[in-house]
Amino acid sequence: MSIIRSERVAAVLLLVAAALGLLLANTPAGPSLMALQDRHLAIPGTPLDLSVGHWISDGLLAVFFFVVAVELKNELMVGQLNSVSRAIRPAIAALGGVIVPAAIYLAFTAGSKYQGGWPIPTATDIAFALGVLAVFGRGIPSRLRIFILALAILDDIVAILIIAVFFTSDPNLALIGIAAIGVALFGVLSRFLGSRLRVLVITGMVAVALVTWSLVYLSGIHATIAGVALGLAMARKPGMRTRHALEPMSNGVVLPLFAFSAALVAIPQVAISQLPAPFWGILVALPVGKIVGISLGAWLSSFVVARGSRPQLTFQGLVTAGALGGVGFTVSLLMNELAFARNPEVADAGTLAVLLGSLVSIVISAILVSRLAAYYRRLRELREFAIEKRES
Repeated sequence: MSIIRSERVAAVLLLVAAALGLLLANTPAGPSLMALQDRHLAIPGTPLDLSVGHWISDGLLAVFFFVVAVELKNELMVGQLNSVSRAIRPAIAALGGVIVPAAIYLAFTAGSKYQGGWPIPTATDIAFALGVLAVFGRGIPSRLRIFILALAILDDIVAILIIAVFFTSDPNLALIGIAAIGVALFGVLSRFLGSRLRVLVITGMVAVALVTWSLVYLSGIHATIAGVALGLAMARKPGMRTRHALEPMSNGVVLPLFAFSAALVAIPQVAISQLPAPFWGILVALPVGKIVGISLGAWLSSFVVARGSRPQLTFQGLVTAGALGGVGFTVSLLMNELAFARNPEVADAGTLAVLLGSLVSIVISAILVSRLAAYYRRLRELREFAIEKRES
């Protein structure tokens, strides 16, 4: 299981799953796989009746958001976001990484009916960004990884808020209220995970989590929000142990399965000029918008953050962080599904744009991370040589 916890392995699995989904969708097996994805599976005796694709994107993906929420809570309480001085720079950089890509997308789609897709290029895939950093970043100082982790976590906070606010229609307040009670009960039960009744407590928490997820789904709010709420409600230390236990499932099953499902898209047989505006908006906004937005936001934050506050990053480091931020993948694919749920053809084009835009960002960030890592390795070698020479 330990190998699946690796950021490198998680990134590779995600990329392979997305590539496999796109490849199979464009073979003779494609129609059968898409039909399977659309097949509904109902739970007898309940109002839950979802397609296989929605069981993955609304159900399994809630596990990923739970893991993210637990990590977020830990960072807010004892980690790199536990004070304003630590959080302000990545927060402003993350804000820039949301505003600029959204503005680029809106510029491409101005005058069309697809402007509602502006959230798609605003997201960052934590697992993939850190995976690229792990693969190509041997020798990079920890402060850059810390900055990118904080940036990606804050980016996901924005994504969660966008999903809750912009992709919720006619919410059932009564069901939301009952779900809130479930979240509170889940949080209380988590305080007793260290007791002798541990097995009973775990059973109760699983049952409460499933009921809460069902209530959130039926309320009209996107069901992944249940994962976020449960993760934030859980006690910090038991939460981190649970996160550790769920990480192999999240990295090895949930994310690859979602990437595979989301990438089951038949490449449209149309001329490049006939691709819809959202395709170009997403394709440009992910790599370009993220680099410009994050770099600009981080630069502007230097006028707010006191000198000496960590992390201190070079311009090259900030551009590298921006390139990594352009790897949208998981959350961008989810945003695309939500934004164009009623326009399947545009949704397919959006999926292709997310995959291509993320791939461009991966290539750019891999080059930048490799160059930056080589620079820091040379710098370290020169320092070690100077120390040896001084001692001799």
